[in-house]
Amino acid sequence: MNVSRRELLAGSAAAAASAAGLPRPALAANEPIRIGWLTTLTGPGSAPGIGFNRGVEFAANAINAAGGVKGRTVEVVTRDTQGDPTKCVNATQELISQQKVHAIWGPTNSGESLAVTAIMARAKMPNIHPCVVDTLIDPVKYPNAFRIAPSNGQWDEAVRKYCMSILGAKRVAVFGDTTGYGVTAAKACADGFKQAGGEAVTLANIDATQPDMTPDMLRARNAGAEAVVIWTVSTGMIARLLNTRAAMGWDVPFAGHPALASGDLAGLLAKPGNWEKVYAVGYRSCSFDAAGALPPRSQELVDKLAGKVNLSDSLLWWVACGVDAVNLVARAVEATGETASAGIIGHWNALNPYPGYFGDYRFTKEQHNGYPADAVVMSAANTAKSGAFALAPGYG
Repeated sequence: MNVSRRELLAGSAAAAASAAGLPRPALAANEPIRIGWLTTLTGPGSAPGIGFNRGVEFAANAINAAGGVKGRTVEVVTRDTQGDPTKCVNATQELISQQKVHAIWGPTNSGESLAVTAIMARAKMPNIHPCVVDTLIDPVKYPNAFRIAPSNGQWDEAVRKYCMSILGAKRVAVFGDTTGYGVTAAKACADGFKQAGGEAVTLANIDATQPDMTPDMLRARNAGAEAVVIWTVSTGMIARLLNTRAAMGWDVPFAGHPALASGDLAGLLAKPGNWEKVYAVGYRSCSFDAAGALPPRSQELVDKLAGKVNLSDSLLWWVACGVDAVNLVARAVEATGETASAGIIGHWNALNPYPGYFGDYRFTKEQHNGYPADAVVMSAANTAKSGAFALAPGYG
């Protein structure tokens, strides 16, 4: 086949742009929008990933059933990282260089995100994630990365205020797991209590697979802890801590990570009563009011999910966040008419606000933390209904 000089020059220009790391041109109108999805679907920290994935699959199916985005289908390319940062690095590089995805959603674990955020920044890959470690968002270092869940600082503040102001607990035991997230979150929590006039009388990182939690709980009780604050996504670790509290006959409240309210716990606890006096980070969008009603937008999503997505053993916010992530990519392509990195990132930089199911996200070029701080609350962990919860005691 003969190739004209004009075609040759055009091909050379495209190759040069690619080599220089410039934004890729929009693909043909009938090609799918490819979203890379990095998540933990197996292993001890898989509960959130499974919940997020239900939202991702629901959103992609709903968009495609409605005709796609301007006729283009959404194709989700999922990689199970198993909570392993090394596997996450490999999967990220594959999604960028081999799968040629247009945006990446995830990872869902901060330890993994710490390992891959810079990789995605170098590739100018549009990235949205729900990971809470504060340093993961930096519009100067990582202009491609956007957070659609609260930061750990927002979680920390909600837990600390609840413990100190409502529970009256100023002396706390702080436990994290041994992942990058658990270590960072536990230390930040302890520092936050100290700055607020409280004290972490025990600060420990526990292997999530450790079978016996008695030594750690005894140290916390002997140190005079008035509450136990937990930072882990491992429901197995949480269940063993709660079962140990009951075996010790220690009536101390637990507060902390949203996984404290995961439906998985119901099958892991020695008895239902072990879930009493447990308060998990929650959200107003996923909380029942005094009359038992959800906010209208959240109820709309629950109605759409009925018969299609199981919420009995997951959290509504995980599913809602997964739905919002796919929709944010789809809306960017719909608004700009392209899948180039610069177009997607530029669209996200101007969202002020975007009315998602999980929250109203607000982004600017200078601010990539999109979740409103006043929407973070504490939930009574054992009150789940359709993945949502009653507000913890003490809220108006």
